[in-house]
Amino acid sequence: MATTTLLSLTATLLLLLSLQIQAQTPTAPAPAPPGPVNVTGILDKNGQFTIFIRLLTSTQVADQLENQLNSTTDGFTVFAPTDNAFNSLKAGTINGLNNQEQVQLILAHIVPKYYTLSNLLLVSNPVRTQATGQDGGVFGLNFTGQGNQVNVSSGMVETQINNALNQVFPLALYQVDKVLLPEELFGVKPPSAAPSTPEKKPAPGGSSTNGTVASEPSSDKTPSGSGRINVGFGFVVGLGLACMGLVLS
Repeated sequence: MATTTLLSLTATLLLLLSLQIQAQTPTAPAPAPPGPVNVTGILDKNGQFTIFIRLLTSTQVADQLENQLNSTTDGFTVFAPTDNAFNSLKAGTINGLNNQEQVQLILAHIVPKYYTLSNLLLVSNPVRTQATGQDGGVFGLNFTGQGNQVNVSSGMVETQINNALNQVFPLALYQVDKVLLPEELFGVKPPSAAPSTPEKKPAPGGSSTNGTVASEPSSDKTPSGSGRINVGFGFVVGLGLACMGLVLS
C-alpha cells in the first residue's frame, strides 16, 4: 500500500515538473508570411537593368505587375533586357514610340504564367504575352532550344536566355541580351492603297475633261444652202445669154 502511494506521488510530481518546464520554455515564433514581390528591387539588386526599370516605372507596368503577382495563381514570367541590349538599338527606337506603344513594348516581355527554363522547352508556340494590339490581337513569343539552352524569339529578334534572376513562384525573371522588338510594332507595315480618282464628267457645252472645248466633227459635204445659190446663179447667166442671142438676131 505504501509503495503504491509513493509511486502515485512520484508520478504526480513528475507531471507537475513537466508542465512547469513547458510553461517556462518560449515557443518558436511562427514563420512570417512572404512579403510582396518587388520586381524592380530584384532588377536593381542585379544591376545593368536601369533602362528596363525606368520603362517599367514610367509606364506604370511595374505597379500593375506587382499587384497581380500578389494575387495570381498562375504566376508571371518576365524577360528583362540589359542596358547594353537597349543601347545597341538604333537611335530613336524607344523615344520614337508613343506612350501606348512603350506600354505594349514592355508588356511584350511579360508572359502571364510562371515557367521554369525546362518548362519553356515544352510550351506550344507562340506563347501569348501581356501585350495586345489595337485590333485585339495578342503579341506572342516563340521558344526553342535543347538541354540547358533556351532561345526566345519575338518574330524579329531572337536571343538566348542567359541568366535566371529569380525562379521562385510566382515570379520567373530572366535576363536577355536583346530587346524583344514585337513584329506588330516594328515590322514592315503594308503600303496603304492609293485613293481612287473619281471619273470626271464632260463639262456642259462640249468641254472635255481637261477643260478644252471639244471641236464638232467636220464634214466633207457641201452645205445645202451653198448648192442652191450655185444653181440659181447658173440659171440667171444662161437666161441672160439667151436674151442676148435674140437681140443680135
